[in-house]
Amino acid sequence: MTTANLTRAEARSRTAALTVDTYDVTLDVTGAEEPGNAWFDTTTTITFTSSAPTTFLDFLDGQVQRVVVNGADLPSAAYDGARVALGELSTEAINTVTVVGRGRYSTSGQGLHRFTDPADGNTYLYTQYEPSDSRRVYAQFDQPDLKAHHTFHIAAPEGWLVWSNQPEVATGPGPVEGTSWHHFAPTPPLSTYLSAVMAGPYHRVSDQWTSEDGSLTVDLGLACRPDRAKHLDAEVLFDLTKRGLEFFNREFGYPYPWGKYDQIFVPEYNLGAMENPGCVTFTEQYLFREAATRSQYAGRCNTLLHEMSHMWFGDLVTPRWWDDLWLKESFAEFMGTHASIAIDAFAEAWVGFAGRRKAWAYSQDQLPTTHPIVADIPDVEAARQNFDGITYAKGASVLKQLVHYVGLQPFFAGARSYFAAHAYGSTSLADLLVELERSSGRDLGPWTKAWLETAGPDELAARVTTADDGTMAELRIEQTSLDAISGQRVHRPHVIAVGLYDLVESEGGGEPRLVRRGAPIEVELAGEGAVVEAASGQLLPALVLVNDGDWTYAKVRLDERSARAAVDHVGHVDDPLARALLWSQLWSMTRDGDLLVRDYLRAVTTHAAAEDDAATLGSLLSQAQSAIESFEHPDRVPTARREWVSAVRSLLGSDAISDDQRLLLARAFAVAAATVADPEVVDDVRDLLKVPQVVVPALEVGQDLRWSLVSALVATGSETTGVAEEELVRDNSMDGRTRLRQVLASSPEADPRALVDGLLTPGALSNDHVDAVIAGLRTPLREEATDGAVGDLFARATAIWADHSIEIAQRLVRGLFPTARPAETADRGRAWLAGEGAEAPAALRRIVLEQVDFCERRARVQSANA
Repeated sequence: MTTANLTRAEARSRTAALTVDTYDVTLDVTGAEEPGNAWFDTTTTITFTSSAPTTFLDFLDGQVQRVVVNGADLPSAAYDGARVALGELSTEAINTVTVVGRGRYSTSGQGLHRFTDPADGNTYLYTQYEPSDSRRVYAQFDQPDLKAHHTFHIAAPEGWLVWSNQPEVATGPGPVEGTSWHHFAPTPPLSTYLSAVMAGPYHRVSDQWTSEDGSLTVDLGLACRPDRAKHLDAEVLFDLTKRGLEFFNREFGYPYPWGKYDQIFVPEYNLGAMENPGCVTFTEQYLFREAATRSQYAGRCNTLLHEMSHMWFGDLVTPRWWDDLWLKESFAEFMGTHASIAIDAFAEAWVGFAGRRKAWAYSQDQLPTTHPIVADIPDVEAARQNFDGITYAKGASVLKQLVHYVGLQPFFAGARSYFAAHAYGSTSLADLLVELERSSGRDLGPWTKAWLETAGPDELAARVTTADDGTMAELRIEQTSLDAISGQRVHRPHVIAVGLYDLVESEGGGEPRLVRRGAPIEVELAGEGAVVEAASGQLLPALVLVNDGDWTYAKVRLDERSARAAVDHVGHVDDPLARALLWSQLWSMTRDGDLLVRDYLRAVTTHAAAEDDAATLGSLLSQAQSAIESFEHPDRVPTARREWVSAVRSLLGSDAISDDQRLLLARAFAVAAATVADPEVVDDVRDLLKVPQVVVPALEVGQDLRWSLVSALVATGSETTGVAEEELVRDNSMDGRTRLRQVLASSPEADPRALVDGLLTPGALSNDHVDAVIAGLRTPLREEATDGAVGDLFARATAIWADHSIEIAQRLVRGLFPTARPAETADRGRAWLAGEGAEAPAALRRIVLEQVDFCERRARVQSANA
């Protein structure tokens, strides 16, 4: 293990010895506009007390020119590229340490990221630190519990806008002509990973929010690159921001604590957003360049509220170490969805969560690398891997179940006490449980043990015993409840609803509908399953929906009768949440090989036109394509592709679909068309580019959709790459140039070996460009050629990990992982894990293990579909 990988034990040792008071940070980015200038100047002065005479600072991949400890210079040997060793510390008085050095501009999205816009040549900077990349920008004690006041001073080119966590308090002439200094107010106590700096010729708009009781006024800002300004729907975003601040300010019972609230949309962003207090960053993909569906706007709202809730959960009160990452992320995931409904923005928010976010959680939780929500995080590399579906979506699902268990008002009362008791401090699980137990009057020890400290999903299934007269003699909910790590039985409590659905003839004819028989039946489970007493003697329903209402977190397996009814009639269920749950259950059965891919595709093609929830429709269209490419038997794939693209094209031509459905179907058609070189399909793609309204009346073909259509033509060899070069003339922007890379990489004309060599050259490509080239190479028709160009990935994996930043390395290992022969790849992967890879970094082993597991699943399910 290198000194770049801070361990939990080392962090605890520093916590025991240190109390950090202030950071005074000076950054000089006046040379950022010079492409050949890889470095910026950084100077940090830290004040702290220490009970030990020695410790170390974190400063990664930089240059150290001078270290001064209490007025005395240290030798340059004190720096090893990741840590600055400090000696001669006072154990009696406050220590003052100054580190003068240089940091490296990033193109990976880690640390201080530099982006130069190809459209106008302007340069834009932003920081992204979580979990451990603030040490790339200034020397520090980089762990979440050592909070301190931060004061930033930034020198930047004249005319640039500059932001940090607190308001700017002074400006002045910079260190050289044509530059300016920007000085910011000190922050309240803040974790280093939450500090932030943004700088560049951004476009900015301002507003203000005053709480309903008039006690608090907060300055608001929105910013983006000028190229995106025409897509910045400021009125909508400010409205959501104000409603969100009012809601959280009221429900959390602690006034918004960070002074101002800026939200900045930045390019080449690795995440959806980041909760830097007072200076939140978002991917600029949330500023939609073309028509967007309601579910896209709902997703953006969810993210906005998720990050806002972090101003309290995570920023005001921060987990002591990354073991308790869920203390902020699970809560923010839950709050983003809950608040979307509470502020009257998107009433269907839990529908989208059930069909999309929980699918992520269930998939992650069935991997061999699953972990408890409260995870064991021995070091910062492990922390980086745990920003996953378990920490986010499973955690939020469990919190939703907890709300049903303790009640919504006691839940919020406990949160208010938690903030009051621990403001500007750091906590662990026990601190929160004390407050929730006090507010609810419940002992949460058994619940915590079962839900937060064990891994894997419960499996629930309905088993119906039929009496001679055709009624139900017994309806039993079977529960399989195991800890996926130990294999031991656990007793996870559930409060669920069971819906009984009958086939009812529609008025005026037409397809029969699946209609719930009365109210759902509430059932409590405690690890052993239960008999649904209220169902005994009732007529046999067409479908039994376990977990109707989606109150709990569990993988539900439909019984055979219910599965048939769902495949045949899922589109004729009135409740959108019930439909989302049924689609989720059908997809889970398809991934397990319990439902044939052709039956899943039949359900999608039969019922897609009836699915009016955009989030659900978008998920099932994407999953249908994945079912073909990942799980259909290889002998059937060409036929399945042709049938699928034909079905989507037919649905797209319907007069009865909504604008959202039409847009989602058009996107799905473009993706499917890239897998089939059929003359009729190719003609439709060309016509959609030239005369879209003639082909599909009322369809708005925006620039991103155009690129997808161009990609389909190039990937199938129906057009040369010249058509993509022509498209760049229409869209000579950052997005256009990135999409061009993807299209060129997908072309049969391209040399995959040269593209792979480019990917593996350290620093050759930015984060977005790496993704674009991989996406092109992984176009389905390029599968064999790409695997051949990569060669033996397992022989190269360790070198890839060593040569690239972890952010880029994990993209490369996942993206270049062989896909054409899953059973063979799985065997080779297992051999690597047992042999050469046994000593590989844990984070790399985790990625390979997950990819191997997916290969084994693919091979198993493909065989079931033979």
